Amino acid sequence: MALIQVRDLVKKFGDQTVLSNINLDLQEGDVRVLMGASGSGKSTLLRCLNRLVEPTSGSIVFRGKEVLGPGVDVKELRKQIGFVFQQFALYSHLNVLDNVALGLRKLQGMSKLEAKERALHELSHFDMTSHQDKYPAQLSGGQKQRVAIARALAMDPAVLVLDEPTSALDPVMSRDVADLINHLHGEGITMICVTHDLNLASNIADTVMFLDRGVIRADDRIEVLSQHPDPEIQSFFGNKEKA
Repeated sequence: MALIQVRDLVKKFGDQTVLSNINLDLQEGDVRVLMGASGSGKSTLLRCLNRLVEPTSGSIVFRGKEVLGPGVDVKELRKQIGFVFQQFALYSHLNVLDNVALGLRKLQGMSKLEAKERALHELSHFDMTSHQDKYPAQLSGGQKQRVAIARALAMDPAVLVLDEPTSALDPVMSRDVADLINHLHGEGITMICVTHDLNLASNIADTVMFLDRGVIRADDRIEVLSQHPDPEIQSFFGNKEKA
């Protein structure tokens, strides 16, 4: 059974249907990439997975259990589906160490010392321990991204969700993020990533899901999608400069 199964998922905001009958499976250890034009519903779909956004209808099954409904422990779900936001969402008034340690204390109930040790351990994986006393404003975009990923992974989630991880980065830093995602994949981390960056997509996954106006219209290799008979899909994936 898939780690996450999404079936017939619908999300409406008022009269506007943002997601329409979405179906996808995420297997343990997979890296799945979701692409599409701005406003196609990509980020909304990610937020539905851990109920940052409440779906209108449909089903999301995580580890064999339905996670939509009133009886679900949403806080526990969010521990298992770690989210890395597009603009990093680091707390500007906290230094790097405290940004990573905060959730460990507040959500995992660790002592201050335990949380510090765990945070330092996670930061060491990203070569960020020497920056532990810096504040977000003192970091580069790539460094902020590493802290945000370290913070999410410190909670030991089953799935890491990445929303446009290279949108605020230059091409060199974007390549660093691709290397980082591949390293995490090598360690068996399950990930789903939304991106506009075709180079990133081709570097981290074999296949890409294409979301268009709230509907998944294709799921295939980029080289296949770039020759797709649908001209809209072909145009999107045929333009390597789209990122």
